[in-house]
Amino acid sequence: MNALLRYWKIWRIDLANEKVGYKDFLVPLAQEFLEQQIPNWQHGNVQAALLSYFHGNNAAVDPMIRAQAGLCLRCYVSEPILKACQKIDSLFSGEKSFTYRDLLRCVLDDDGKKLVILDSDRRTHLTVNDKGQISSITYKLFTVEVLRKFKYDSQSSMSLDNWAYFQTKQNAEIKKFLSEFGFRHLSNWALLNRVRPKQLETLSQRARQLVEAFHAVYRRDRRLQRQTEAKKCPDPSIAQLQEMLIYLQTRNLIINTADELKKELQQITTQLRQYDIWSSLEPLEIQNPENGKYILRTDLPTVSLDEIDVEQQEILEFLHTELRLALTDAIVQEISNCITKLKNSSRYAPLAQKYIPGLQLYYSQGKTLKEIVPILGMTSWDQARRVLNPGELLRKVRTLTVQKLLDSILQTAQEKDLINIPPEPDYLKNLAEQVENFVDAEVFQEAGEEIRTSKNRSLDSFYAQQIRSFFVQKSVTSQKELVPFVHISN
Repeated sequence: MNALLRYWKIWRIDLANEKVGYKDFLVPLAQEFLEQQIPNWQHGNVQAALLSYFHGNNAAVDPMIRAQAGLCLRCYVSEPILKACQKIDSLFSGEKSFTYRDLLRCVLDDDGKKLVILDSDRRTHLTVNDKGQISSITYKLFTVEVLRKFKYDSQSSMSLDNWAYFQTKQNAEIKKFLSEFGFRHLSNWALLNRVRPKQLETLSQRARQLVEAFHAVYRRDRRLQRQTEAKKCPDPSIAQLQEMLIYLQTRNLIINTADELKKELQQITTQLRQYDIWSSLEPLEIQNPENGKYILRTDLPTVSLDEIDVEQQEILEFLHTELRLALTDAIVQEISNCITKLKNSSRYAPLAQKYIPGLQLYYSQGKTLKEIVPILGMTSWDQARRVLNPGELLRKVRTLTVQKLLDSILQTAQEKDLINIPPEPDYLKNLAEQVENFVDAEVFQEAGEEIRTSKNRSLDSFYAQQIRSFFVQKSVTSQKELVPFVHISN
């Protein structure tokens, strides 16, 4: 019965609780409904039954039943929504001027007092009153939106917990709120244009000179053009790059071509993104100035749902570390496999040397396959798709990443004597499903969505960043083995 408590306990903002800013509230109507229905579901999945009722799979289901089932589910997803806000907050350093409590206002908007269902189009929110009468509703509760978008009947779907967590991270209001504090996905040129002093400190003397030249020309022109921050920073023009080259020559730094300068600037943005990722991680412990010992941060919530589970935190840190390593290895391995496959193909062998340049154009320059065709001298869009096929690469990298992460988890569990060897089949199956859900939520859901977008694509997902990091590492450490980069002129 403890597991079912989540279906009639909803987390809400509570201004009276100044310490944490929220509180859990029991919803009697949801509890009564679920306890009445449990006998009918003893041999089935409670959550699946609730979702089926809420989405109205059976047209004969009374709207009041659908609404009460939805109320139970809204209680259930309020917890991962809350946790996601706390997680987002923990990813930013102490320099920020907001807390997770500010994020809660964007998404924790459901008090559990209204009964809500979806219209037949599964888009429109409707309310149901005590008499069963249905009327339209203007405001869309975030909990209902989470449920509306959840593909519960798909075998490849995430768990409802992971889906609610993912949707919270992608919430437009949260993204808008964070952007007001400078936390947003920036293009390479926007990132260079707004580079901060602390970021510059991490760069080499040469890189700092390049950024200085970029600011002297590109930032100056942006200010003269009076571009608003909402507009995208375009690629630097040939004229701007040539002016930067002259600027650098006056400071005894010689770069031969505009293309070489552009490539070096893009490599710097990769370093800056890596700095942002790692500097944003805030430790759970701080040093006590009186005795030098490390203690848990006092600004973290310490009651109810926020009690710090050190063991769980260590597991999460382990998973994120191993995921990064698995993803990096998978990218290297699958790109190598793709090149080998092309070389062994009688039809596409001559194009093998264009594979990495093509991926660079796609992920670093933001070119479409149609735009890549003339640049690489290919015959058609179809040929570019068959040679590069970024969607297939993503699928293969995902499969290998899941396998590598699963192997790492099993190896660690074996070393700590946490599992039987060999693992029980059911245990292995459940673990594999959880690993898939985890990597999808953290990496591949967003990566897949940005590839499928045909217009105004912004390849800024973590996966895309790691692909670009691969280019940088290859250019720095393996020049002799790397297929020569193509130089793109504007």
